[in-house]
Amino acid sequence: MKTTTRVAVIGGGVVGCSVLYHLTKLGWSDVMLLERSELTSGSTWHAAGGFHTLNGDTNMAALQGYTIKLYRELEEITGMSCGLHHVGGITLADNQERFDMLKAERAKHRFMGLETEILSPEEIKKFAPVTNIDGILGGLYDPLDGHLDPSGTTHAYAKAARIGGATIETHCKVLETNQRPDGSWDVVTNKGTIHAEHVVNAGGLWAREVGAMAGVYFPLHPMEHQYIVTDEVPLIAEIIDSGGEHPHVMDPAGESYLRQEGRGLCIGFYEQPCKPWAVDGTPWDFGHELLQDNFDKIEDSIAFAYKRFPALEIAGVKSVIHGPFTFAPDGNPLVGPVPGMRNYWSACAVMAGFSQGGGVGLMLAQWMINGETERDTFAMDCARFGTWITPGYTRPKVIENYQKRFSVSYPNEELPAARPFRTTPMYDIFDGMGAVWGAQYGLEVANYFAAEGEPRFETPSFRRSNAFGAAAREVAAVRSAVGINELHNFGKYRVTGAGARAWLDRIMAGRVPNMGRLSLTPMLSPKGRLIGDFTISCLSEEEYQLTASYGSQAYHWRWFLQNLDEGVDIENISDSRSGFQIAGPLARKVLQACTRRDISDMRFMDVRRMSVGMADCIVQRVSYTGDLGYEIYCDLPSLRALWSVLWQAGQPLGMKPFGMRAMMSLRLDKFFGSWLSEYSPDYTAAETGLDRFISFKKDTQFIGRAAAEAERDAGPARKLCAFEVEAEDADVVAYEPIWLDGSVVGFCTSGGYSHHASKSIALGFLPTERAQEGLSVEIEILGKMHQARLITTVLFDGDGARMRG
Repeated sequence: MKTTTRVAVIGGGVVGCSVLYHLTKLGWSDVMLLERSELTSGSTWHAAGGFHTLNGDTNMAALQGYTIKLYRELEEITGMSCGLHHVGGITLADNQERFDMLKAERAKHRFMGLETEILSPEEIKKFAPVTNIDGILGGLYDPLDGHLDPSGTTHAYAKAARIGGATIETHCKVLETNQRPDGSWDVVTNKGTIHAEHVVNAGGLWAREVGAMAGVYFPLHPMEHQYIVTDEVPLIAEIIDSGGEHPHVMDPAGESYLRQEGRGLCIGFYEQPCKPWAVDGTPWDFGHELLQDNFDKIEDSIAFAYKRFPALEIAGVKSVIHGPFTFAPDGNPLVGPVPGMRNYWSACAVMAGFSQGGGVGLMLAQWMINGETERDTFAMDCARFGTWITPGYTRPKVIENYQKRFSVSYPNEELPAARPFRTTPMYDIFDGMGAVWGAQYGLEVANYFAAEGEPRFETPSFRRSNAFGAAAREVAAVRSAVGINELHNFGKYRVTGAGARAWLDRIMAGRVPNMGRLSLTPMLSPKGRLIGDFTISCLSEEEYQLTASYGSQAYHWRWFLQNLDEGVDIENISDSRSGFQIAGPLARKVLQACTRRDISDMRFMDVRRMSVGMADCIVQRVSYTGDLGYEIYCDLPSLRALWSVLWQAGQPLGMKPFGMRAMMSLRLDKFFGSWLSEYSPDYTAAETGLDRFISFKKDTQFIGRAAAEAERDAGPARKLCAFEVEAEDADVVAYEPIWLDGSVVGFCTSGGYSHHASKSIALGFLPTERAQEGLSVEIEILGKMHQARLITTVLFDGDGARMRG
C-alpha cells in the first residue's frame, strides 16, 4: 500500500468515487481512496438509483444536470455500463399551491436551459398510464429524469479514477486522522499509516465518526428509508413489450416516488412517522445489511399509493429494501473546506448521490485544485452551518426535512422544528410585542410584529401573505417618523493589530476608511467573484469593525483565516456585540435625546464611540433602509438597557419596531441589493454595480484586482437593473425569467412590494446593451407573464438629502 499521497479520500460510496475521479479529471493523479469494506458499502448499494434535476436552488439543479449528463462520459471512458434509463419524470400537483410551485420551478428552468414543461392531467395520463389523475391539476415533466444501476455506476467512477492514476484501497479501515504542524495529515489505517496533504471525509453513514477523529462535528443524521419492488405488473409488461419504458412519477401528496423496475414497479416513501437511525453513532460493522422491514410506518403511504397507482394493489411484493441514508438539517450536501481546519474537506450528507454526486465531486475538486469553484456553492457549502450547531438541533431538523421532502416549499416559510434555539436578550420583549419570528443561522429574528387580534404566524404562500399589512405599517412608521430593529443578524468582526489596515487593504477591494469613518466594500475571490459585501468601520488605526451577512459567518471566517497576515488579530463578535438600528426622519432626535454627545455634526458614514444612556456604544450613521438612520452597537449585557433608553425616547415621536419583512421592502425603495440574492459568488462587482466601491486608485494588490480591472476595461456582459412590475397578488421572489421579444434574456435576483411607493419591484440581470431606462419587458411569475418597465430613478429620497443630510 502507498504510504504517501496528495489526497486521501475516506469512503468508497458513489460520492467518494466521484471526488476521486474528478480530482484526476482536473489533473491530480497522486490521489487515493480508502474504503473499510468494499466499494458501495453503506447507503450506495441499496439506493433506489433514481436521478432528477428538480431542486429549489438553481445552482444545485445545475449540478444535478451536470451529474446526469456525466454518466455517458463515464461509460465512454471506462467501457462499463451505468445501467442508464433516461425515461423522464413527472412531478404531480393535486392542489393550486403545489401547482404554483411547479410553475415557479418551470420558470427557473427557462433561463437555466432545462427542457422541462408543464403537463395537463390528460397529458400526464398519456405519459404515465399507471397514474390515476383524479384530483390532479397538472404536473412538471423533466426528460432528464431516470434511473441507473447504483453499483455499476460507482464502479464506473472508480475505474475512471484508476485510469486517471488514482489508487483505491479496499478493506482499509481508517482508525485515526492526525494533523501535523505543517497542516498535512497522518491517516492511520489497519494496513498502516498514510501521509496525505489533504483529507476528504466522504464517509457517508460513518461521516460523523470519521469527523470525530479530527475533532469535527458534522451536522448530519441517518434516516431509515424504505422502498418496495413488485412482481410483474401487466400494464408495465405491456409497455415493455411494445418497446417503451414508463417514466418516473413523483407524487408529493402521497410522499412517494415510483418508477419501473424490470417488468414491475418500484415505489419508495418519505413517510411522516419516519425514524432516525443510529442516533448515537453508526456501527462500524454495518455494511451490506438491510434493516428489518417495517410496514407499520408506511401503512398510510401504501394506502394512498394504491389510490394514485391502482396497478400496485394487485401486484405482488417481490422485495422490500429498508436501509439508512444521511441528511443534513436542510437536506443539501455538506461540501467544501471545513471552517477552522487546514486541508480537511467534506463530501458528506449527499442523500441524493446519483443526482448530486457528480456535481459534488466536480465542485470539491475545483475548490481544492483551483482555490474556488465555477459557481456559487453556498447551498451545499459546509460553512452554511456554524459552530453553534449541535446533535440535539440536527436530529429534529433532519426528521423535519425528511418529512417535508415532497412538501411544497414556500419562499416565506419558516419551519418550526428545533425552535426557538438561539435567542438574544431581546427575545422575550419582542415576543411580548407581537413578534412573528423567523430563523437565520439558528438565531431567532423578528420578521414582523402582529397587531392585537392578528395571528402570530405568517401563512406560507407564493403570493402576498398575511404579513403584507403589518409590513406596510412598519414601513410607514420608518418613512414618516422613526423605526427601530435589532442588529443581531449582522455578522460582526473585530480586527486589531499593527498590520490591520494593510491586511484590510489587501483582503478588501474597497477603500479602508480613515479614523472615525466607515466605508462599503466588496470582498473578491481571485477570479473577481463576489464573496462578501462589507462595511468597514475605523475605530482607530489599529482597531476596525467589519459587518456583513450573519448567515455567512463561517464562510467569511474561513476566508479570513485562510488569508490572515502576521500582526493581525481577528475576532468573531457576531454574538457578543449587538444593538439597534433606528431609522426615519426623527431618528436624530431620538438619538440626541439619549446621549450627552452633540451629534448635530455627525455626517453620513461617520462612526463614533459614545455613551447612549448607560451603555458604551459604537454609533454609525448609516442605514440599510435608505433613510436617515443610525446603527448603535453595544455589548450583549448592555442590550436591554440600550433598548430601554431608545424606546422611551422614541415613544413621544411615534417610534415603532420593524422586522425583516419591512426591511426588505424599504431596501427596494433604493434598489439596494441583498447578500446571496444580488450579491453572491455567481456575480462580479461590475455586473452588480458594486464596482463603484472598488478603489482602483489604491496601490495595494488586493485579492481579485487583476480580474476586476480586466472586467472594468472590457465592461460586463450583463447588468443588474430595477423594474417596476405590473403584478397582481404575487411579486417576484427570485430566478423568474425576464422576457424580451419573445425570448428569455435575463432573470430576477429578488423582488417584492414597495409599500412606500405602492409598487411591485424586481431586481434582475439583463444584457448590458439592452439595459436602458424605460425598456419594456415581461417577467414570468407563477407561469403568468407580467409587464415590467426598467427604472433607474430610486423610489425614495432620490437626491439623498434625507439619508445624507
